[in-house]
Amino acid sequence: MYVCLCHAVTDHDIRRAVVQGGARTMRDLRHQLGLCACCGRCGPEAREVLNRARATLKATPVHIELPPLADEAVARQSA
Repeated sequence: MYVCLCHAVTDHDIRRAVVQGGARTMRDLRHQLGLCACCGRCGPEAREVLNRARATLKATPVHIELPPLADEAVARQSA
């Protein structure tokens, strides 16, 4: 569905900007896609699509194994 007729931006373009382009705000969308740069009528719908896209992003947990701190290593050796 077209969200911005001035710049021919669709809801798919907005979702792609969120997922691939890292857009998190309306300002990001304006810089990446040109939304709200002309007449501004696309603003409310673009914000809805942006909010839905951000809500569906799922964070992937990352586990990083770090070496013990120097104090912990000394304590383990003396125990």
